[in-house]
Amino acid sequence: MTRAITHWIGGKPSDSDADRSGSVYDPATGQVSATVAFASESDVDRAVASAREAFPRWRDTSIANRTRVLFRFRELLAARADDVARVITAEHGKVLSDAAGEVQRGLEVVEFACGAGQLLKGGHSENASTGVDVHSLRQPVGVAAIISPFNFPAMVPLWFAPLAIAAGNSVVLKPSEKDPSAAMLLAELWAEAGLPDGVFNVVHGDKVAVDALLTHSDVDAVSFVGSTPIAQYVYRTASEHGKRVQALGGAKNHMVVLPDADLDLAADAAVAGGFGSAGERCMAISAVVAVEPVADALVEKISARMAELRVGDGRRNCDMGPLVTEAHRDKVATYVDAGVAAGASLVVDGRGQDVDGDPGGFWLGPTLFDSVEPSMSIYTDEIFGPVLSVLRADSYEEALALVNANQYGNGTAIFTRDGGAARRYQHEVEVGMVGVNVPVPVPVAYYSFGGWKSSLFGDVHAYGPDGIQFYTRTKVVTSRWHEHVPGSALDLSFPSTT
Repeated sequence: MTRAITHWIGGKPSDSDADRSGSVYDPATGQVSATVAFASESDVDRAVASAREAFPRWRDTSIANRTRVLFRFRELLAARADDVARVITAEHGKVLSDAAGEVQRGLEVVEFACGAGQLLKGGHSENASTGVDVHSLRQPVGVAAIISPFNFPAMVPLWFAPLAIAAGNSVVLKPSEKDPSAAMLLAELWAEAGLPDGVFNVVHGDKVAVDALLTHSDVDAVSFVGSTPIAQYVYRTASEHGKRVQALGGAKNHMVVLPDADLDLAADAAVAGGFGSAGERCMAISAVVAVEPVADALVEKISARMAELRVGDGRRNCDMGPLVTEAHRDKVATYVDAGVAAGASLVVDGRGQDVDGDPGGFWLGPTLFDSVEPSMSIYTDEIFGPVLSVLRADSYEEALALVNANQYGNGTAIFTRDGGAARRYQHEVEVGMVGVNVPVPVPVAYYSFGGWKSSLFGDVHAYGPDGIQFYTRTKVVTSRWHEHVPGSALDLSFPSTT
C-alpha cells in the first residue's frame, strides 16, 4: 500500500480527507513511493488558526525556555541526521553525502538560533534628554509562513524556522510537494523537543496552498526560496496583502578563472560546484568564465574529471544522482539540444549516459559546453541541472563586465593566486555572495545568505543577523518619570530634545 503523507497541524498529523493529492517519486527508480495531500484553503485556514492561537503563549514564553526547546531540537536533529539524509535522498535523489551536508548546514542555523538571548537584545540610552530615557525592544512579528523549494527540503526550512521560533513567532511551512517527507520529520522532532502544539505547522500542496498563505489576513511574514518568476509573484502578492516578505529567487552563478590560477584546483571546483546535487541548487556553478590563455587547458582538465564521475542511485555511493522528476529531467535535456543547435561546442554529453541505477530513474549525466556565447539560452536561463557552460574572455575587465551584465546576482567565485585581483573583484562584482578560490560561497550561519538584482526580492537576506531582523519588529519606548511631590500638578509638556 502506498504511504500517505498528510499535513501537520496543532502538534500532530492532520486527519482531514484531501480532495486533491500528488504523487511522490523515488527519482532513482521512477516509482511512486507515496502520495501527498494537497491543502485546500480550509486546510490552510486551520493551520494558520493553529499558529495564531499558539502565538501569544509562545511570544510570552521566556527567552530562556524558548532556548531550551531549541537546544533539545538541535540534539534530536543531530542524533537523527542520518535518518533525515536518507529521507532526502529517497525523494530528491541527491547522493547521501550531499544530503548529509544539507542537514549539517541546517544544523548550523539551529545552533545560531540557540543564541537567541544574545540576538534579541534591544538598546538603552539613559538621559537621552533631560530626565528622559529611551530604549528599544525586539518583538516577534506573529505568524510566519515559509514556502520552501524541492532542492533543499530540510536545509531551507531550517534557514528560517529556528530563527522565527527563537524570536517568539509561530510558523506554517509549505514544503515542496515533490519531496515533503523531510518537513514531516522536522515537525516530529520539534514536537519531541517540547515545542508547544501549533507553533510549528506543515501544509502540503501547490499554488492553492501558496496563494492561501500569501493572502491570509493572519499571516504576518513570508519567507520564500524558488525561481525568480515565482519569487516576484510571491513578493508582489504578499506585499499587496500587507506582509513583510523575503523572496529569494534564481541564479546564474559565474566562476571566473584568471590566467594565474591553479587550474587543477579550478577544475576540481568547477566539477564539484557544477554537478553536486545534479546542479539542482541555487548556488551551483553554471558558467565558467575562462580568461585567456587558459581556456583550452581548463576545459581539458574539467572534462577529464567528469569522465571519472559515477552517476547513479544516491544510496550506492555514487558521485551524482538523478534529477528530481521526469519532467524536470526532460526540461534540462532540452537545454542540451538548444545548446547544440545554437552552435556551442558539446564537450561532454550527459544524455544516455550509463548509470549505476534503475533504468526507470530520472537520469541525465553531467554535461559540458565550451565556446558558449552570452546570447545562448544555456547561458541566459537558469537551467537548474547538470549543465556547465564555459565562456571565454580576453581580460579580467571583460570577465567582470560579463558577470555584472547578468540579470542574476546570487553567487560568484574567482580563482587566482593574485590577492590584489581577488580584492578588486570582490569590490567590483555586483553579486551578493563572493568566493575567492571557493566555488560555492554559502555563508556560515552567523552571516546572512542572499543575492542581488533578480536573485532577491525584499530588503533582508536569510538567516544570520538579517534573519533576526526579519522575524522581529523594533519598538522604541521613550519614558520620563517625575518625582512625585504631594499636591503638585503633573507636567504634561512634550519632552525636549535638549
